Amino acid sequence: MTLIEAASATITLPALKEEQAQKFVLTLSCREQAGIVQAVATFLFERGFNIDEHQQFDDSLRETLHLRTAFSGSPGYTPAMLEEEFAGIASRFDMKFSFHDQIPKRVLVMVSKFGHCLNDLIFRWRGGSLGGELVAVVSNHETHRAMAEAAGLPFIYVPVTPGTKAEAERQLLELVDEYEADLVVLARYMQVLSDDLCRALEGRAINIHHSFLPGFKGARPYHQAYDRGVKLVGATAHYVTADLDEGPIIEQEVIRVDHTYGPAQLSHVGQDAEALALSRAVRWHCQHRVLRDQTSTVVFR
Repeated sequence: MTLIEAASATITLPALKEEQAQKFVLTLSCREQAGIVQAVATFLFERGFNIDEHQQFDDSLRETLHLRTAFSGSPGYTPAMLEEEFAGIASRFDMKFSFHDQIPKRVLVMVSKFGHCLNDLIFRWRGGSLGGELVAVVSNHETHRAMAEAAGLPFIYVPVTPGTKAEAERQLLELVDEYEADLVVLARYMQVLSDDLCRALEGRAINIHHSFLPGFKGARPYHQAYDRGVKLVGATAHYVTADLDEGPIIEQEVIRVDHTYGPAQLSHVGQDAEALALSRAVRWHCQHRVLRDQTSTVVFR
């Protein structure tokens, strides 16, 4: 073997090992009790897995434990196989748990006339930092067709009126199934979803709100903020529920302002906050870093 061949071998061998290793994430929640981490570690060790990342939160107030463990190795396993083999441990500790593979989550984005969040999601997706795979854009306006199609995304126009709302929501659910979307992102989609649609998408739909909830609801939020002389502009990314803008919060972003900011400047700053909060929420959800806990969330960053 020549020196060049030897150098090539030392470079490519680790890459081959990396490709062969399967990567998974385990998330679980249960009542605090002794032996949980040991049981998880032993389970993974006995099957030849290495723990790549481990985070847990012991909530002493609610007496619950939340855990996220990323691990790799042992070709041939699937999440379903792992869940079946883990069932005995889960039953012993009364766990709510899931195993996840590394297949990117498929994300369908909904948008109306404001395009800053959509533009940011596309930018991060194309740069490989979003954590999920954008698959389509749905809108009740034609405003951002060019933006979506320039990124190579299907753009589906679904107009909504009071008389067609039920049909539009039925069509949306069909699109979710057609594009096999794991997550629906309301990137400033300015339509209130029905209770039935919220329930159908529970746990797999994220919304962005232009304030720290529940402040400045309704129309012209940045004019309301200006009238109140705000010193902080914020945004809240949360899961969609039937309770309007009151779903479990995933992320909030804040930017300091002062009396010199008029409504237009506040809007520009607010759009930055919205884009940041939403992209983080989408990435953390796609990486299985968000665990629902009643009306709140645990986020392992």
